[in-house]
Amino acid sequence: MRKRSVLGGMLAFAALSLFGNSAPFAATASSSNSDQINLLNRATTTAQHMKADPAFGQARNMIANAKGVLIVPSLVKGGFIFGAEGGSGVLLAKNGSNWSAPAFYTLTSGSFGLQIGLEQAEVVMILMTDRAIDQVKNGDFKVGAGGAITVVTLSSGAQAATGDVVLWQSGTGAYGGVTLNGSVVKPRDEWNTAFYGRPTPVGDILANKVSNPQSNQLQQQLAGL
Repeated sequence: MRKRSVLGGMLAFAALSLFGNSAPFAATASSSNSDQINLLNRATTTAQHMKADPAFGQARNMIANAKGVLIVPSLVKGGFIFGAEGGSGVLLAKNGSNWSAPAFYTLTSGSFGLQIGLEQAEVVMILMTDRAIDQVKNGDFKVGAGGAITVVTLSSGAQAATGDVVLWQSGTGAYGGVTLNGSVVKPRDEWNTAFYGRPTPVGDILANKVSNPQSNQLQQQLAGL
């Protein structure tokens, strides 16, 4: 029995020596990509919900003429006295009649006030102007900060609405709606690196200099809006 134990230990050591350098990296990449793929699937579902929303029906031409969209399929807000909201999302740019590869982002903010309960919402920012998508792409966009970027909320009269950013949201819970003023939009560089296999600037992602077939379904869903 002792000889078998020693032999087993030697074989295990040999296996670690041969594969130890590559196996942990592959496992880490797979684990990271599962988060991104899950987010992409939920973003695709959000795009489907937009198509079914009567309010969105008034603004299909906005998507057709948009410079880009930022989809946050699950924005969570809640707390007592102090509330926080945040979620992960994906940014895609319009390239002709097609949509770019997605870049991963976060949307976060904090606010004070009497906030009791918990709300989860789907949020989509339709970016209508070059300056809107440029600020989001550059990672220096804060909702409601200054007067440079105008943000309007999509409603039944949205066809007459004008703004750099048109906001669509669908939420449930104790709040009447999600207030995004003060929210900060930032790229998730580590998620982009994991998804595309190498560090990639957001500009290169939106220019389709990298790709991953896992995003095809979302791109096709947006093209059908």
